[in-house]
Amino acid sequence: MRLGVLDVGSNTVHLLVVDAHRGAHPLPARSEKTVLRLAERINKAGELSKHGADELVRTVATAKRSAAGLGCEDLMAFATSAVREADNAAAVLERVRTETGVDLQVLTGEDEARLTFLAARRWYGWSAGRLLVLDIGGGSLELAVGRDENPDRAVSVPFGAGRLTRTRFRSDPPSRAETAETADWLEDQLAPVAKKMLKYGEPDRVVATSKTFRSLARLTGAAPSSSGPRVRRVLTEAGLRQLLAFISRMSASDLAELEGVSASRAHQLVAGALVAQATMRALGQPELEICPWALREGVILRRLDQEPK
Repeated sequence: MRLGVLDVGSNTVHLLVVDAHRGAHPLPARSEKTVLRLAERINKAGELSKHGADELVRTVATAKRSAAGLGCEDLMAFATSAVREADNAAAVLERVRTETGVDLQVLTGEDEARLTFLAARRWYGWSAGRLLVLDIGGGSLELAVGRDENPDRAVSVPFGAGRLTRTRFRSDPPSRAETAETADWLEDQLAPVAKKMLKYGEPDRVVATSKTFRSLARLTGAAPSSSGPRVRRVLTEAGLRQLLAFISRMSASDLAELEGVSASRAHQLVAGALVAQATMRALGQPELEICPWALREGVILRRLDQEPK
């Protein structure tokens, strides 16, 4: 069957269309992205602005038409932290439902962590043993650990790359003081989180998903996306430390010129690198393996699991 999954994130709205059936490897057929930066459209009242809501409705309607035109039998639509945290989320969701016919489901942070963990588990299989999965989004950082398909623990903390860029940096590029203060603050914040994750035992494999981790890995020497998803890619703490010394002095416009960095996320790359470094240090992990599957694939796999045998 052909399925569509619509991911309304903090930065982009991403439609992924796959051909799949239960027990089979989902094969990507089409990917369409629209940059909305919804997290930056939250006003001082804590609400998604009218303009932001208008843009969201139009984008969802366009994605629905694309999914129908591509022959999708089902469109699964979900939203993450930007919509989740808006004080007028209920009204925005009702607008989307009324004007587009799409029932946009809001995932909790724990939902995100669990579904991303499922995707990583299916990608690596049981031989991965105790798996620890990390995912840096625009608004939050997700962590999950376990030996099964459902993690023993899944948490979401508000240390997303976009959020930290907005709340902790006042200049572009950030000042040395801002960078150092943010690194120290993250170290303090993540120490108790890491302790909770590690109490389940030392992980056999530590993997990371998301555009932020993929970009950081590419900038430290990992193979480009054109090499395909099955090439092993890693991010080392040593490489990340050297990279931070370089990119922390660059403006967002200059960062956007680097290979592997998208223009829509360049402004939050430094913050993402600081979160990645602090998380690796807190967990005592000098190296992460980059997993090509993440939240969207987890949503698809869970949907396929519900199909009758």
